[in-house]
Amino acid sequence: MAKIAQADATSFVEWFRAAAPYIHAFRGKTFVFAFGGEAMLRDDFVDLIYDINLLSALGVRLVLVHGVRPQVEERLAAEAQYVRGRRVTDADALEHVKDAVGSVRVDIESLLSVGLPNTPMAGAEIRVASGNYVTAQPAGVVDGVDLQFTGEVRKIAVAPIRDRLNAGEIVLLSPIGYSPTGEVFNLTLEEVATQAAIALEAAKLVFILDHGDTVDAKGRRINRVTAAQVPKLLRELPEGDMKLYLPHAVHACKKGVGKVHLISADVDGAVLMELFTHAGVGTMVTRQSVENLRPATIDDVGGILSVIEPLEADGILVRRSRERLEQEVEQFFVDELDGRIVGCVALYPFPEAGAAEMACLAVAREFQRGGRGDALLASVEEAAMELGLTQLFVLTTRTTHWFIERGFVLGAPEDLPAPRKALYNWQRRSKVLIKQIEG
Repeated sequence: MAKIAQADATSFVEWFRAAAPYIHAFRGKTFVFAFGGEAMLRDDFVDLIYDINLLSALGVRLVLVHGVRPQVEERLAAEAQYVRGRRVTDADALEHVKDAVGSVRVDIESLLSVGLPNTPMAGAEIRVASGNYVTAQPAGVVDGVDLQFTGEVRKIAVAPIRDRLNAGEIVLLSPIGYSPTGEVFNLTLEEVATQAAIALEAAKLVFILDHGDTVDAKGRRINRVTAAQVPKLLRELPEGDMKLYLPHAVHACKKGVGKVHLISADVDGAVLMELFTHAGVGTMVTRQSVENLRPATIDDVGGILSVIEPLEADGILVRRSRERLEQEVEQFFVDELDGRIVGCVALYPFPEAGAAEMACLAVAREFQRGGRGDALLASVEEAAMELGLTQLFVLTTRTTHWFIERGFVLGAPEDLPAPRKALYNWQRRSKVLIKQIEG
């Protein structure tokens, strides 16, 4: 028994250490979660709420979007009419929608109020905010059918939502919206969640799947897909939540949401495993790959200069002449978007020390959204590991916290490889940050 207990403890420690960088990186970030009304009918729904409360306790800013389709259908006397996946909402159906929304919202708020029982967080007051945060407009006539009180999102009240998030509250959005004239419209949860994630510049949008799993038409797990690959995937997928949510995931990525995750509700603890492990258990959708992250060539020198010169002028980067860039261009990676260089980073190996310096990490200001800096960092880490190096270090005067949030720790000039230490600028007094990158 002692051996088993020790093995379990060791496994926990290893998992916790692996999860720690994610915990650190997610703190203060905004995540939008979307789940259908079917989730409320599941016996294990309380487990999902428990995990959401845990994320809140870890400092993640949470916006939850719920659906009510089964609850509304249960209340309707007649079978609902759908046009392109949207319910035709007449005046009678709208009353049932409002009734279902109110009931589901109260149930969710009640569960969120439980906090984290039997943990050190027991008794913590997790507040929930909800209200008229979504402005809507009528969807109009689609395929010759008047959708009546079915609407679409017109605007998300970003400032009030951020105020609630800044106050440490969870924001709960329902699939209804209000017009400036006081009308109420029935919305789809997927549109509300997507538009909220875009408006709030969320780091993640997470869809919980009630129907189907995160697999392709042949039953193979889809671990990661770019937005550009989704159209082909959609043609082969069977009907289900994957096929429903993937187009919204693509739209969110193109509009700047960091990553979109699709997770099956049938996997216990799927939210935690998807977010806090490298492999994950669901499908992660990333921005459409119209970009090419590649090693730089001599033809890229002008583009690199256009990216780094504004940062050099602000004193964030050390000035580099064109001649020096031409000499060192083979050390650079560039992020090319539609033929334009929008980001760059350089890698200077010190093989004798098993380390490499990452330098000149920069993204053009108008493109500083969507995780481009993280992608450049990842490319450098991968290149360093391919060289058999185990340590990455960076010198910076202005962006210390950005690197710390990504697993770097503060070091000192004495920790630098001898050749680099000899070149250290004591007048600039750059901070030294170090990251272990063993594969």
